[in-house]
Amino acid sequence: QVQLVESGGGLVQPGGSLRLSCAVSVRTFSTIAVGWFRQAPGKEREFVAAITYGGGSTYYADSVKGRFTCSRDNAKTTVYLQMNSLNPEDTAVYYCAADPGGARESRLRRLSSYDYWGQGTQVTVSS
Repeated sequence: QVQLVESGGGLVQPGGSLRLSCAVSVRTFSTIAVGWFRQAPGKEREFVAAITYGGGSTYYADSVKGRFTCSRDNAKTTVYLQMNSLNPEDTAVYYCAADPGGARESRLRRLSSYDYWGQGTQVTVSS
């Protein structure tokens, strides 16, 4: 059983930064790949970023590449999404999700690859 809890969302002005956290409760965190997805009102949930179970590789959507950074702290069983240079198009509910053993980029970019999901945290970018 895997449980995920996101935190760190909020209201930020354009150009600002936020850091989201995803606390993962699982017996073997080091074998879990974690992805970040987001869903804006009226839109489908989309891939944002992912980090492999070893933390050796990260993948990003083109829309956030160069602005967002995904990292993990295995000691704290937490994955982070540092978001810089935020713009109103980044407004969405952000979800983290777990894929036990996931490593391949093509797999980690697919929403259907993930078995476990958090409840989401709202990020609003507005002046």
